Amino acid sequence: MVKLSNDLLRRVVFANLGVKDADIIIGPRVGEDAAIVRVGDKYLAMHTDPITGAIENIGWLAINIVANDIAVRGIKPRWFLLTLLLPSNIDEDGVRQIMSDANRALIELRASLIGGHTEYAPGIDRIIASTTAVGVGERYVTTSGARVGDLVLVTKYVAMEGTAILASDFGDLLISRGVPREIIDRAKGFIKYVSVVKEALEIADLADAMHDPTEGGLLQGLLEVAEASGVRLRVNVDNVPILPETRTVFNTLGLDPLKSLSSGMLIAVIPREAIATAQERLERAGINYSIIGEVVEGEPAVELTKDGKTIGEISGFIEDDVMRLWHRRYGQVW
Repeated sequence: MVKLSNDLLRRVVFANLGVKDADIIIGPRVGEDAAIVRVGDKYLAMHTDPITGAIENIGWLAINIVANDIAVRGIKPRWFLLTLLLPSNIDEDGVRQIMSDANRALIELRASLIGGHTEYAPGIDRIIASTTAVGVGERYVTTSGARVGDLVLVTKYVAMEGTAILASDFGDLLISRGVPREIIDRAKGFIKYVSVVKEALEIADLADAMHDPTEGGLLQGLLEVAEASGVRLRVNVDNVPILPETRTVFNTLGLDPLKSLSSGMLIAVIPREAIATAQERLERAGINYSIIGEVVEGEPAVELTKDGKTIGEISGFIEDDVMRLWHRRYGQVW
């Protein structure tokens, strides 16, 4: 799966949205994580996402990835619908494993599966899982709320999702290139940390903007915040937290962790006067974090710095390095 370009979305997809509805607070927009609809005095958050670029842990990812998009709205994900399209070689044990993983994720989130669809679909050679998540809240956070002077905070580590997928789906390639099996096994375990629900709900009331970096990784996520908010983000790449296993896996495969699937890392844009409170809450919750940059005036883009000097600028659209490798190996082209 590779996302449509932002230009194509604006020209074609966003031009065909049916009738206008005054209760739609946030509809389809580039960079926004979930729709927000007014229902009485509450706000309904809804989001749907497919999982196609993974083989192992697809049930776990199908629930957690879409849950993140509700949580970064500052709203607890509560109800889920799951659609499974299955190739003919998936037997009952395969379906049981997918649903067991999904159930485990739901229990951890204290959420419920309320519907969906399952079928064997001719013409596909791998599982496609598409999930919709819904939650209700009294307030919401957007991607587009970043303001000049705010600080950019991230939680956990970059490319944890990408690392886990590479270790699971490309373990044989990594071993053939000399990566020890114990590193690969530890990297596979990163899949346990793809949820940002806990930290997002912990600091939602302090944030001007929050975002979930998925395809295109941290850099694409930061760029979406910048473009949605009409601001410039200045980011120190030395401050981006990365685990040793991630560095080993990505260096071995010649990939860039900053441009790779990063579910599990929350991007939160926090006013300076609230940053100490956010830090205290995250520390109390046992969640590690890093302050990697600030919001500055200028054209919407991500300015990268190192040792106090500007080393590059990111704009446009970033193709995900993990997805590129995954599609090349498993025969999909785009």
